[in-house]
Amino acid sequence: MLVNYLRDSYKFFMPKSLSLRSGLGSVLFWSVISAAFIGPGTVTACSMAGSRYGLSLLWALTFSTIGTILLQEAAARITIASGRSLGEIVAGTYGLNTQTVPGLLFAAVALGCAAYQAGNILGAVSGLSLLTGLPVPVLTLLVGAICTALLWIGSTRLIANFLGLIVFLMGIAFAYVAVSTSPNTTELATSLVVPTLPNGSLVLVIGLIGTTIVPYNLFLGSGIGQGQSLGEMRWGIGVAVLIGGLISMAILMAGTLVTGDFSFQNVAQTLSGRVGPWAGSLFAFGLFAAGFTSALTAPLAAAVTAKSLLGWPETSMKYRAVWLVVMGVGLLFGLLGVKPVPVIILAQAANGLLLPIVTVFLLLAVNNRRLVPNAYRNSLWQNLAMGLVVAVTAFLGLRNVWLVFQ
Repeated sequence: MLVNYLRDSYKFFMPKSLSLRSGLGSVLFWSVISAAFIGPGTVTACSMAGSRYGLSLLWALTFSTIGTILLQEAAARITIASGRSLGEIVAGTYGLNTQTVPGLLFAAVALGCAAYQAGNILGAVSGLSLLTGLPVPVLTLLVGAICTALLWIGSTRLIANFLGLIVFLMGIAFAYVAVSTSPNTTELATSLVVPTLPNGSLVLVIGLIGTTIVPYNLFLGSGIGQGQSLGEMRWGIGVAVLIGGLISMAILMAGTLVTGDFSFQNVAQTLSGRVGPWAGSLFAFGLFAAGFTSALTAPLAAAVTAKSLLGWPETSMKYRAVWLVVMGVGLLFGLLGVKPVPVIILAQAANGLLLPIVTVFLLLAVNNRRLVPNAYRNSLWQNLAMGLVVAVTAFLGLRNVWLVFQ
């Protein structure tokens, strides 16, 4: 039975008709999803998890990586099968034909993207500052100008492929540092699959899962997935998200070397002292890459969500205005050196409510006979796996909202 399951899973993700060139191109394209969830927040959460609890929380990243693959594949599969994005389905199905609910969903996503954009830019600038020592305002304007120029070009495929290359380089940097920690092989293998909850670790576990499975990525992935074959999409998402998960795990492993108060400066100095000067530099580059890629994907995700939920085409000024506003908010807080804590708390509450709602809609939609042909609907094992992920994301969402109001 296990052999049959593994064989079926391989066929599910890698059909024989997929060429090497199209497979690699699809992985590059779908690396936009990895770029979106690996930001400064991920670097912080994973490094802190490794610093405080060693390898014991790696299982949370295993779960969240598998969950992200399942949800992103389902969102893109709906688009390929129906010709409509997830946002269009949410807006036009289940009696939601007015603009009220789509508008509220868009506002929640846009608020989250704008709030976290400041952290993305500050993270990229922090990495560059560690590498170059240049003034923070100069680096902030430089990062903002490059991101704005790339987004103004307007080609999601070009941006996605560019982000894929950055994610690949970031993965090499973090993986090299992680291998240098010389982890115990048995402990590493056990930590990847055996759930444990050390005292005081629940909040970090929620953070590790929540920073990987994010609601706006489902709109982003569904919105850019049109035009691909089912095989290309499955292979691209599976490999790209797996690489993203491995990068997150490498960051956690690197964090096991860090002691004392957590800061990016402390992490870089600790790695330099215990592994070598190159390790601190690679961490700084990885931090820059994580912030830079997320600084591109957060505005893009907000704009793609507007296109999906509200029907604003990519050529319209409304579409460009969305990502310009998100970018502007991030630049403003970055230049002022202000951390928008109240806005981020509000965004966490909004995204905490949005995540279970979107995942429930996704599970219903992918089994809807009127929307999805039989060949594209979920199988029994997919429904069971997605049901578990939906239950966990619902817990995460409600838990995040609960924490906000404590």
